Amino acid sequence: MIDRSRIYEILDGYEMDDVRIGMIASHSALDVADGAVEEGFRTLAVCQEGRERTYVKYFRAERAPDGRIITGMIDEVVVLKRFKDILDQQDMLLRKNVLFVPNRSFTSYCGIDSVEDEFEVPLVGSRNLLRSEERGDKMDYYWLLEKAGLPYPEQIEPDEIDCLVIVKLPHAVKTLERGFFTAASAEEYYEKSELLLRQGVIDSDGLELARIERYIIGPVFNLDFFYSPLRDRIELLGIDWRFETSLDGHVRLPAPQQLRLNEKQINPEYTVCGHNSATLRESLLEKAFDLAEKYVAATKEYYPPGIIGPFCLQTCVDKDLNFYIYDVAPRIGGGTNIHMAVGHPYGNALWRTNMSTGRRLAKEVRLAIESDSLRKIVT
Repeated sequence: MIDRSRIYEILDGYEMDDVRIGMIASHSALDVADGAVEEGFRTLAVCQEGRERTYVKYFRAERAPDGRIITGMIDEVVVLKRFKDILDQQDMLLRKNVLFVPNRSFTSYCGIDSVEDEFEVPLVGSRNLLRSEERGDKMDYYWLLEKAGLPYPEQIEPDEIDCLVIVKLPHAVKTLERGFFTAASAEEYYEKSELLLRQGVIDSDGLELARIERYIIGPVFNLDFFYSPLRDRIELLGIDWRFETSLDGHVRLPAPQQLRLNEKQINPEYTVCGHNSATLRESLLEKAFDLAEKYVAATKEYYPPGIIGPFCLQTCVDKDLNFYIYDVAPRIGGGTNIHMAVGHPYGNALWRTNMSTGRRLAKEVRLAIESDSLRKIVT
């Protein structure tokens, strides 16, 4: 892990009146860039060849001669053969005084070891906590949730399946996507496993490392929180939920049609393709904040300095209104684009203006620069 003191040395060489907000051009990049522009920063997006047009052409920033933004939010693009080549572009990023916002694409394409040990550009967020998202690591988010005393679906062994479960493992072909499937008995688990193995949706290595957990029957709420080290305050900015293929196509079909699906169609896939916004009934908000309070406290104890900035607790709520955390994003969540420009419902109410996750992150950077406290929010 790059020592935080090394990041401080690099930060001391930055020109604070010319700081740029940078990110991998994927995942939540538009939200981050939009929020940065709202707070008066210029932006830099690192693109991969063949995936750059969204940022190079369609959301490119246009500014007036005085620097005032007219349209768009991407000021500068760096197009690379592969996202991972950003590791060879660090000198350029440092010369441009870039503060880098990590997202899931950053850690997935560059590799968590490289992010921890090689990437010396200051990160706005918790560098060491990013590894907790690697399911199966010794101190992954399940380990952290247990230490924090937070609720999550219990793990079940294949031969002990006696209720509906979800099997979590990577897709064999779409390597950054999910090969999830459900089963309600040991027999169904083995039948579906064999079918998906034959179809090439999953592979034996992934199945061996899969996590099987009780399926929580209830709606999904991704709680988009923000922890400010400057204010020592937790903020619920908003809530999103996912559209997943081909699961959402399945649930739109009447039961008779579902029963007539062929072998290749019968098992839905859980690839996230979009998001929507949601709110909670007010009597549940205190429970949501309790989850965040415990998570933040646990990160400070086991992953010092703890969470910095945005994080997402991905939850289900059962019939008795109990929350279960089924996933954790220790960085900006993947669904925050739903709130860019217009803001999150709760964030807007708290800040009395349009406050998306991207803008809240940029506001923290702005406040840190103005108070000479940038060291508190970078790692």
